[in-house]
Formats: sequence, C-alpha cells, structure tokens
Amino acid sequence: MTDDLDQVLTGVGPRLRALRLRRGVTLTQLATTTGISLSTLSRLESGQRRPTLELLLPLAKAHNVALDDLVGAPPTGDPRVHGRATTHGYLTTVPLSRQASGPRAFQHRIAPQDPLPEPEPKVHEGYEWMYVLSGRLRVVLGEHDLVLEAGEVAEFDTRTPHWFGPAVVGEAVEFLSLFGRQGERMHVRARPRRRASGGADGSAT
Repeated sequence: MTDDLDQVLTGVGPRLRALRLRRGVTLTQLATTTGISLSTLSRLESGQRRPTLELLLPLAKAHNVALDDLVGAPPTGDPRVHGRATTHGYLTTVPLSRQASGPRAFQHRIAPQDPLPEPEPKVHEGYEWMYVLSGRLRVVLGEHDLVLEAGEVAEFDTRTPHWFGPAVVGEAVEFLSLFGRQGERMHVRARPRRRASGGADGSAT
C-alpha cells in the first residue's frame, strides 16, 4: 500500500506541470490564482514537495479538473481511456486512444514561445493527419513551409522530412492528430497560403 501511494504521489508533479503548460499559465499567475507561494508550486512540480489535499484542492479548481486527474486514481473497472498528458519541451500531448491497430488519436498543445523554435525535420514510418483547433501552426513538409490556421487540415506521409511548431511569437496552438501506418489515410489536405507545386505524399495541394 505504501509503495502504491508513493507511486501515485510521484506522478503528481509532472501532471501539475503538464496541466499548467497546456493552459499557457506561468507559475506566478498560478500563485496569484491559488494563493500558494511560488516556491511551493515550483517544488510541487519538481517533486521536491509532497502534495497534500490542502494544496491539491485549489490547484484542481484553478486548472478546472477533477482531483482524480491530479493524483491518478487507481483503476475502477471503467473501460474508458483516461489519457495522461506528457510534455516534451514546449509540446504537451494527451493520447485519446490506445487501440493496438488502426490510427491513433492525440491532442496537442504548444505553449507560447519567444523566440520561435527553429525547424528540425524528422522522418519515420507512418501517415499523419492534423487538424488545428486554435492558434496558428507552422508545418514544414519537405520543401514546403506552411502556416495552418484554426479549422485547417494537413495530411502527409511521415517518411517525408517534417516538423511542426508555433507560427506566431507568444501565441499558443492547439491541434488534433491521427497517426497510422502507411496506407491509412484520411484523404483531406490543407490549402497552403502560397501556391506550391507537387501533390505527391508529403506535399500540400
């Protein structure tokens, strides 16, 4: 029981940080909202401070989530998927599905950046579809450099060198993605701002 409790509490810090970054809120802003000191919030997120109910209740209210979302409640038999956010640099990702086959769905949030990051295109097996919920998303696909706005869609073969990130300084971006194996395609493409030639996988038309 003690080991289980320690494991649950250890995961609180990363979840708190992911939630805050997903909302684009600074530690200073969160301290003002919750009345919890800046140093305490920082230590909670880094795992140096043990979370207590007195601290977690105002944080759950500030983030507009259930307390269970902060502490990671044990399995209850509920078959629904409760994805846990992970953060890598400026990108926070929440898995929306866990099926073994077929496309996998994710929700992503890019925290506001200043300065904007430089593209670092990568390649891997698969096919990806992206839908922008809010903000402006820069997508680099091979020789094409596009900016997708809310409501726009892109689809591409991930064997094409690709990268995505914020397009505007200080603006958060939220988008959905579906990722599948080669051959699993959604057949929807975004129209680029400027005219681009091509039309094969990995280019916009």
